[in-house]
Amino acid sequence: MPLTRRQLLQRLSALPLLSLPLPALAQDSSARETRVADVIREYSAQGYHRTGTAVDTVSGAWLADRMEAMGVHAFLDPVSLTRVNELYTRFAFDGIVMDGVPLHDGTFTDVEGISGRLGALGSDAEIGVIMLPAGTSSEAHEQLMSARREHRHKVIIVVSDASYPDSGEALLNAEDAATPFGPPVLQVANTHWQGIQASMAAREQAEVVVFAERVPTTAYNVSARIDGSNPDLAPLVIMTPRSGWWRCASERGGGLAVMLEIMQELLASPPARDVIFTANTGHELGHLGLQQMLKENPSLPADADLWIHLGANFGATGSQVRLQYANDDLRQISQRQLRRRQLSPGAETPIGNRPLGEARNIHDARGRYLSILGSNPLFHHPDDRWPNAVDVANTARWAEAFSNIVVQLTQA
Repeated sequence: MPLTRRQLLQRLSALPLLSLPLPALAQDSSARETRVADVIREYSAQGYHRTGTAVDTVSGAWLADRMEAMGVHAFLDPVSLTRVNELYTRFAFDGIVMDGVPLHDGTFTDVEGISGRLGALGSDAEIGVIMLPAGTSSEAHEQLMSARREHRHKVIIVVSDASYPDSGEALLNAEDAATPFGPPVLQVANTHWQGIQASMAAREQAEVVVFAERVPTTAYNVSARIDGSNPDLAPLVIMTPRSGWWRCASERGGGLAVMLEIMQELLASPPARDVIFTANTGHELGHLGLQQMLKENPSLPADADLWIHLGANFGATGSQVRLQYANDDLRQISQRQLRRRQLSPGAETPIGNRPLGEARNIHDARGRYLSILGSNPLFHHPDDRWPNAVDVANTARWAEAFSNIVVQLTQA
C-alpha cells in the first residue's frame, strides 16, 4: 500500500537529512532561480541516491514533503527490487591496489577473487580491460556488451574515461539488473591508467575481487495529482527520475526542481485537464520504477494526452540541451515558447527515432511525449554535486519555459 510522506518520515526519523549552505546568488537572480537552487542544493546534500538505499528513501520522503508544503497531496508508492550490497572489491597489479564498484547487472566473484594476466578487452587474457568514453553509447560500449555476452574473460575491468577527474568512478547503468549476466565487471577510476596500460602490454599478472550480494528491499516512487476542471479531458503526465549514481546533483536535480516549478505554476493557473506527477526511483536499474508505474497503469501511456519527460543533465554546467518530440505539433508548440525566452536546444532527436531516457518507455508504448535532457561532463561521476556541477540560471530558464508549455497544454 502507498505510504503518505508523514508515515514514511516517522519511520525514518533516525536518518536526518544533511544540510549544505546555499551560496549567494547574483543580486539580479530571480525568485525562480532561488527556488531552483534551493531544491538542487538540498537534493545534493542528501548523499548517494542509489535505488533502494536509505538516502533514496529519505529523498523520496523529502520530495513528497515539499509537494505537501505546496498544498499537493503526495504518496510514496513501493517498488520491490533486489539491491546489490557491495562487500569488498580489489584490483591489484604491479604493486598498486585499487578499489572499485561492481557492475550491478553482472555477476560477482567470491571473496578470494580471480587472478590472471591483464590484456585488452577481446584478447585471450583472463582479465580484460577497457576504458570507456563518457556517455552511454559508443563502439567501446558495444565491444564491452559483446565481451560480456560471450564470456570472453574471467573478469573485466572498466576504466573511467580520461576526460573525467582522476579519482572517482563514472558508473554504467545496470539495464539488466533483473537478469544479471556475463563475467564479473569492476569499474575503476582512471587514476593509474598509464600503469594499467603498461601492465597490459607486459601481460602481467593481476588480481580482481568483485565480492557482493543481492538482497531484497523496497524503494519508492513519488506520485501526486492536480485535478483539472474538466474530468472528460485526457490527463497530462509529468515524469522525472529521482535516483542515480552518487549525488547526481545536475543529472537529476534539474528535473526535480523543474517538476516543482511546474506544480507551482499550475496551482496559480489551474488546469482544465488532470495533471499527474510521477518521480520514479530505479532509473539506473533499467527504469525500474517507471516500469512498475506503467505496469500498474497499462492504459495510461496511450490514454494520456501527453507525457512531459524531465530527463537527465539539462541542469548541468556545460550541458548541451536536447529536446525530443513525439510529433511536429509538439515541436512547434515548444519552439514558440522557447523563442519568447531566447532559448534553443543544442540538439534534437529526429521525430520518429526512439528517444533517449524514460521517454523511450512512452515511445515504445505508443504514447505522446515531449522530453528534455542534455549532456554532462561529470555524468555518473562522484563530482556531480552542488554547486560547481550545476548551472542554476540556465535550469531556471528551462523551468520557466516548460512551466508555460504545460500551462498552455493543460488549458485546452
